[in-house]
Amino acid sequence: MSVLDLAPVAAGTTAGPALRHTTELARRTEELGYHRFWVAEHHNMPAIASSAPAVLIAHLAAATSTIRVGSGGVMLPNHAPLVVAEQFGTLEALHPGRIDLGIGRAPGTDQATALALRRTVEGLSAEGFPQELADLFNYFTGERPGPIMATPGRGDRPAIWLLGSSGFSARLAGLLGLPFSFAHHFSAANTLPALALYRESFRPSQWLDQPYAMVAVNAVCAEDDARAEWLAGPASLSFLRLRGGRPEPLATPEEAAAYPYTELERQFVAERREGQAMGSPETVRRQLTDLLARTGADELMLTTLVYDIADRVRSYELIAEKVVGGLRRER
Repeated sequence: MSVLDLAPVAAGTTAGPALRHTTELARRTEELGYHRFWVAEHHNMPAIASSAPAVLIAHLAAATSTIRVGSGGVMLPNHAPLVVAEQFGTLEALHPGRIDLGIGRAPGTDQATALALRRTVEGLSAEGFPQELADLFNYFTGERPGPIMATPGRGDRPAIWLLGSSGFSARLAGLLGLPFSFAHHFSAANTLPALALYRESFRPSQWLDQPYAMVAVNAVCAEDDARAEWLAGPASLSFLRLRGGRPEPLATPEEAAAYPYTELERQFVAERREGQAMGSPETVRRQLTDLLARTGADELMLTTLVYDIADRVRSYELIAEKVVGGLRRER
């Protein structure tokens, strides 16, 4: 069981408190025994403060001591592969054996911002992603000798993952023999086909002997189902606003509950929540048990987007204390 955090910026606050809360959560989930703590690259989103994963990972790794820390993920087309290799080589040199480099190919933002990041219209295409990935690997391994060496990087190699929400990344992860993390939390309909494709395509490699699949899932756990539903409201409203092209900081539960959803918007929210984990410990245990049974995942990565840091921490506490043991027994 692992954690994906977006450093959410709550309405009425700024990025500073959001990043301090993420640090607090990393320390607490380490104490609770969670395996990894990842942060995601997003840009031009008022509700998310994790726009610079490498910087944030350095801070989180220094603030903890045993939990693996990494990116879920770094969007490789936004960056020169050499820069990513040097950043994560540096992190691995500073915190050996604790750094994960999860790589994605989406921009993590809107097209205008992606253009600002990539600087050319040609750069907006993901066609070059496999070659960029090969270049990144070479900076870590040195298998193709050349005049450029990543320092740190060569000899300071983090654990490398491929992230995805589609069949493209699933197949590529399998062919390259990489561990694969699927974004079930926002692409639930594609989860089972993508995992099947990953396992069918898998070839043993220097990175991995056999397939290893992680599934990221929204999880909000509270003392009862009604409380969890109340806490989950801001995330649903935030995603609705994002899809509508009007992103805002994370609303309060009161504002989310008072929002006048249309019938179409209610359907959209219900579809997004399908297959996720939301409710009391007993409800969440049933939902995660079902997810494990359907996916055969080797690892679950929970992401909890709620307004208040105390509720975010409490959700992970309840899952660690009242859910995980039951999952292990039933699996």
